[in-house]
Order: sequence, then C-alpha cells, then structure tokens
Amino acid sequence: MTRVRLTDARARRLMPAANEYSVHDKAVPSLSVRVYPTGTKTWTCAVDGRKVSLGRVDLVPVEEARQKSLRLLVEGAGPARKVPTYEEFAMGVWRASWSARCKPTTVSGRDYVLTRRLLPEFGSMRLDRITRADIQDWFDDYSASAPGGANFTLQILRQSLNFAVGRELIGFNPAAPVLPNRRPRLSRFLSRDEIRRLNEALDRYVGGPSSAQADIIRLLLLTGCRKLEIVRLKRNEVDGNHLRLEVGKTGPRTAYLGPEAREIIERRMDAPGEFLFPSPVNPGKPVSGNLGLWYKIRREIGIEDVRLHDLRRSFASQCMIEGVPLPVVSRLLGHRHSAMTLRYAHITDRDVEAAAERVGGRISNLLSCG
Repeated sequence: MTRVRLTDARARRLMPAANEYSVHDKAVPSLSVRVYPTGTKTWTCAVDGRKVSLGRVDLVPVEEARQKSLRLLVEGAGPARKVPTYEEFAMGVWRASWSARCKPTTVSGRDYVLTRRLLPEFGSMRLDRITRADIQDWFDDYSASAPGGANFTLQILRQSLNFAVGRELIGFNPAAPVLPNRRPRLSRFLSRDEIRRLNEALDRYVGGPSSAQADIIRLLLLTGCRKLEIVRLKRNEVDGNHLRLEVGKTGPRTAYLGPEAREIIERRMDAPGEFLFPSPVNPGKPVSGNLGLWYKIRREIGIEDVRLHDLRRSFASQCMIEGVPLPVVSRLLGHRHSAMTLRYAHITDRDVEAAAERVGGRISNLLSCG
C-alpha cells in the first residue's frame, strides 16, 4: 500500500496506469486518491468496510477531502447507496434528461439503439459492475459486422455513462478508453458523365411502378436535400419555388426549387393524403425510405460505390464549380456552418485545370495590355 502525505499538487501529478490504483494519505489514513486508467482522479474515503467517493481531485481541495473523510469516520457513511442496473438508469433518469427536448426522430433513434443494442448486453448489469473489458468485447463483436453502427452505439453508451458519472453513481466512465473504428474519409461525388447517365436511367422508370422512387432520387440531386426531407415531404411545405421544411436535421429550413425540381413537385401535388410521396399501402404515411430502385440503377450504370447521400455532395460540388459563393452553398444545403459545407464540396482535377487556364489567360491578357 502506497502512503504519502497528499497535497493538491502531488495528487494532480499522479499518472494513470493500465489498471486503477490508489495512493493513501499519511495524515488521514482513511483518505486516498483513486487514479483511473482514463486519467480521472477522485478522493476516496474507506469507512464501514466501504469506499465513499468525496469528489474529483481537480474540484475538491485536499484539506476539504480530509475534513469530509474525518467527518465520515465519526458519523459513519450511512446506508449504502443502491446502484441501479443499466436498464433502470438508462430508461429512467438518463432518458428523462433528454427525451423532452429532442426531436421525435432523435428520441425514436436513441430508443432503438437502447432497446436493440445496449439493453440486451448491459441492461441487467449494475452500473458499477460494467467494465472497460465488457464494453471492449461487445464493441469488437459488433464492429465485425457493422463498424459504423458500432461507433454510433458506442457514442450513445458513452453519453449515458458520462451522465452516471455526473450523478456520482460511478467514479469514471468505462466506455471512455474504448476507441471508435476509424472510418474512411468519403469524398465520392458524381462526374458530369455520371449525372447524365443517372438522368437517362431515371427517365426509364418515370410513369411505371417505381416512378415515385425515381422522382425522389432526382429531387435529391436537384435540390441537395437530405433523403428524409424529400421522402417525408408534405403538401403544406410546398410554397411556390420554395420548400418550407418543418423538420430538418438542423431544424426548420427553406429549400429552393429550380424549374426541373418544381416540375416534379407539381406532378406529385395530386397524391392522396398529406405526403407528396405516400406509402402505397397506407396513404396516410410516407413511402418507405428504403429506395430499392437506387441500388438497381447503380448496378445498371456502373456506380455501385456511390451512396444516396453522395447526391447531396454532388449538388454541392456543382454549385462550387458554377462559382456559387460558399455561404450561399451552405444556405442551400441547410448547414449552420460553412466548414461543414467544405466537406461536401469537391472539385475534379479537370475543373481545376480549366480554372487555371482561364485565370492564366486573363493574367496573360493583363500583362500584354501593360
């Protein structure tokens, strides 16, 4: 057992190790600093055969921790605090902390992750019994089949356990040291020729059983909207050359329609119910967002590496190629910050070469005039 006279500076200098460890105080033997692998350090008092957390080292001075420790020795630690299971905690106090202020789609998405992914694995475990090894093993198994889904679910687990740390139900977050899967930087967008081939392929499906899906895909390319913004588009959101979208990823926003997009919208305004793309089974609901036609067309025209979301990237890239200012492109896409827009806007080498020739020619003309 390591025992030193603890000071604030000495406690802060303690370095994390692979496993948690404690350093005990010479002045008050019941007091110690518990150092977690994440680097978190907490004052801990041993009393009545239990260890009681007195707060984090960076928030509670050593003298205050000593006083608390001595007081607990005299008064006793009181009844043991019941640590809830992950299911009791996650579906109770944690869910109540965010569900009222989130959009319905966010709530349903998190509920799906909880009920289908996290509760089957950790639901019956007490919060203080969930270890880093438990989380790492679960994460590795999940990542083998769905690395992106594993990353998203790990993020939700981290958020919930951070909340548990804040409520002093656990001393540190065992999910914090688990590293997410590295994801490839995606920069795929359609070339002019690919856009032409996509347009020709979509023409073949207009008027047939897959006509609605063809219209949705074309609108995604023409407007730069997100998939659900078009799939769930309502008649009352159409306002002339604008779409007044009630629910977007960043809140209500306005999307702008060119002549081609406006023509498609007008063609869909007679659809039954409030949605422009109603479900063929239940017109009171929107069509399914699982657009099977997209995967069929990708194979037909040889662009199987293109995701549906890449149509939004392609819209942004064409805007930049046409010289549309970045703040305007950002507004067209419904981005809050232009930095996000830069991740969407890509320009081909051919476009860069053409721009270089134009600029070079202009400078050459200026030089010759001098």
